[in-house]
Amino acid sequence: MSRRHRAEKREILPDPKFADVVLSKFINNLMLDGKKSTAEGIVYGALEILDGKKPVNENTKKGDDKDESGDGDSGVINYKSVGLRFFHDALKNVKPRLEVRSRRVGGATYQVPVEVRNERAVALAMRWIIDAARKRSENTMRDRLAAELYDAASDRGSAVKKRDDTHKMAEANKAFAHYRW
Repeated sequence: MSRRHRAEKREILPDPKFADVVLSKFINNLMLDGKKSTAEGIVYGALEILDGKKPVNENTKKGDDKDESGDGDSGVINYKSVGLRFFHDALKNVKPRLEVRSRRVGGATYQVPVEVRNERAVALAMRWIIDAARKRSENTMRDRLAAELYDAASDRGSAVKKRDDTHKMAEANKAFAHYRW
């Protein structure tokens, strides 16, 4: 990491099907060996599988949802499919609020709880969902990703467990919060 200046943020184009920047970032995270069309096929296939399922929280209206992607435009998300709604609900449920960072004071290293920036929280949530989907036992990656997104949207699954473990670790190390920098 360069100490001279901050790394420049790359502009990411929205995905071609739903025109969603967050979904495009997710596709890029899922991609292996530069095979973007394969990653797009997996994600779009998983969203099609989720289109057939009943939404988890039926009590929210489509117009009431605000954009929490952290991209600066806090407008209303127009869900073009139920699968896209599952995707955004899953990301919202998996995003951590707190994490621990190592801080060296004197000769000792402390795990200091810090609040997570929104961009990092979204990146962690994407990474955790993809890792949990890859470890599942369904036959195809489409099925694994669809099942993990459904579980995360309904507040269960491996990715949500990872978030809970991160929060528990931060809560356990609350005594070292005064070392925050």
